[in-house]
Amino acid sequence: MAKVVINQEKIDNIDEVLKLCPFNAIELIDQKIEINSACKMCKICVKKGPKGAFEFVENLKKEINKDEWKGIAVYVDHHEGDIHPVTYELIGKAREMAKKVNHPVYCVFVGKDIKDKCDKLISYGVDQVFVYDNPEFEHFRIEPYSRAVEDFINNIKPTIMLVGGTTLGRSLAPRLAARFKTGLTADCTILDIQENTDLDQIRPAFGGNIMAHIHTPNNRPQFATVRYKIFSEPEEVESPNGKITLCSISKEKLVSNINVLDSKPKTKEVGLEEAEVIVVASRAIKKQDDMDMIYKLADRLGAQVAGTRPLIEAGWIDPRRQIGLSGRTVKPKLIITCGVSGAVQFVAGMQGSDYIVAINKDEKAPIFDVAHLALVGDIYEIVPKLIEKIEQKQLEVALSVEE
Repeated sequence: MAKVVINQEKIDNIDEVLKLCPFNAIELIDQKIEINSACKMCKICVKKGPKGAFEFVENLKKEINKDEWKGIAVYVDHHEGDIHPVTYELIGKAREMAKKVNHPVYCVFVGKDIKDKCDKLISYGVDQVFVYDNPEFEHFRIEPYSRAVEDFINNIKPTIMLVGGTTLGRSLAPRLAARFKTGLTADCTILDIQENTDLDQIRPAFGGNIMAHIHTPNNRPQFATVRYKIFSEPEEVESPNGKITLCSISKEKLVSNINVLDSKPKTKEVGLEEAEVIVVASRAIKKQDDMDMIYKLADRLGAQVAGTRPLIEAGWIDPRRQIGLSGRTVKPKLIITCGVSGAVQFVAGMQGSDYIVAINKDEKAPIFDVAHLALVGDIYEIVPKLIEKIEQKQLEVALSVEE
């Protein structure tokens, strides 16, 4: 970390100093020279400015008392009090990490008429749920929600803040991280904690070609977002003893520039994340009409159809059905991949599946490294045979029931 330090007493000609920066990063505020966010660290001001007026300082480390920050907090993602399952997954991971450093686990729950919906959170072993229940939180508006969570962080000082990688969470987390001038790692796939409470945040980077290991050692709290189905939902505890704390915040802080005029409920559908059986099509499908073979296999298994990026880009499959880093993360009981090579980007989105059946004619395909059952051969030969076997078995079962 580096910065340019300004020695005001060594500046005689303010007008000349203001002309130094080609990026207009030097400005006059309250009769003092300041450097704004346009600074490129080009050091022109240091080289051409008045002697000693500008100093380039490297390796500045922010000192922080980590003992002041305690606890691992989970933001409760919900819609009208209906808690998103990713919240429970994050609670499980928070409990796992908190046990290592003997810290409590918190939840911060923001909404309207939600006081009576905290028991489920407590049943998963949360030590304390902080509830901001206010009419202003009826609809999600980024300013009031951010101020509520900011108030929680200022008062409780959790060392880690976990947020679900949902549409709402991806809006909230970066705004909060910016307010606390701290780091945020998005779409983490692995989380762990060190003895000094530094959070180990690991996520795929550069298209999944490397795994980035990220630390935030000099700032608190440490923010991370995690997609749904990355971690497993924990078991409920036998004798929960957590408590619920109702929090208040002044209405002046809940003013928003957003006015919700109307809201329309979205038609509910079973998404890939909830599917128990999935059949995945890939670039091995030669033409769009051949997708009928994939849909037929899925129909016989009561499965949903998903695809890899090439088929999404070809327009053969809905973009919401893409699996991988740039698509959905799934954890079905059974997944059948048809011709999928097994690139890191794809595997990261489905490696938590209970049972993986991979079909590929290349016996060295990376997908076989994670598969429980490998079928080496052409999908145009194997898939029709699978359909035939399934139909035969289903017929046998139906006949035995009739008898």
